Amino acid sequence: MSAPAHQGSEESPPRATVPARPIDTAVPADSTVTQDYLKAVWAATEWDGAGASITGLAQRMGVAASTASENVSRLVDAGLLEHEPYRAVTLSAEGMRRAMGMVRRHRLLETYLVEALGFDWDEVHEEAEVLEHAVSERLLDRIDAALGRPSRDPHGDPIPTADGAMEVTALRSLDALRVGETGSVARIQDDPDTLQTLDRAGIGLDSRIVVTGRGRVDGDSGLRPSRIRLVSATGEGRGDAPEAAEASGGAPGPGEAVIPAGSLWVLAED
Repeated sequence: MSAPAHQGSEESPPRATVPARPIDTAVPADSTVTQDYLKAVWAATEWDGAGASITGLAQRMGVAASTASENVSRLVDAGLLEHEPYRAVTLSAEGMRRAMGMVRRHRLLETYLVEALGFDWDEVHEEAEVLEHAVSERLLDRIDAALGRPSRDPHGDPIPTADGAMEVTALRSLDALRVGETGSVARIQDDPDTLQTLDRAGIGLDSRIVVTGRGRVDGDSGLRPSRIRLVSATGEGRGDAPEAAEASGGAPGPGEAVIPAGSLWVLAED
């Protein structure tokens, strides 16, 4: 998963196959750089459809803003991106098709690395970033079949099918839950520190959790919390006394974790 940015309470990623259209073959449309840009723009649109900024793309790609702007212009000319000055960068129909293909590759490879090769869930993102540019469609389909056509990766991110369809579930961001509210973990940002923190607390996909505290790191501003304290609803941490955990602000107890706001999404429970 590419890591999703903090958004509102429901997700609405692209979910349908889109038709291809001719592109300018003078630009290397299947280069690694092109694939990475398409995937980066898709990641920025997955949750709210707003698109990506040049600054955001530059940060994600690790290049200067001027370089990102030049590459975006080339991909616009190639028919893969759409962009007007001072507006967000979005995918064209063909760009969407290709981006979904890269997302499928990445998430299937992450799943294979965990399920078949025994990697931990916090180790697979960088490995998949390299492998996704090298595997053939034939090999990818064999991997998909061997895994039983999974619908989500180890972090809960939905895996597009070969024809571009993707299962979508309405979720709530963890920071939308109040202290004492519960939820079932459905999706986690693939940040190694966050994943390791949750792993130490015994919290994974489908775990039931209770929010036990909301707060900010010193110097943070804004109405939303920047850190969330949670505990496994079946653990032996402080889940039975959320108000005490919130007030203590101490080190996490058994079964408890403190993670960045917006790094986890749940199926909310009544």
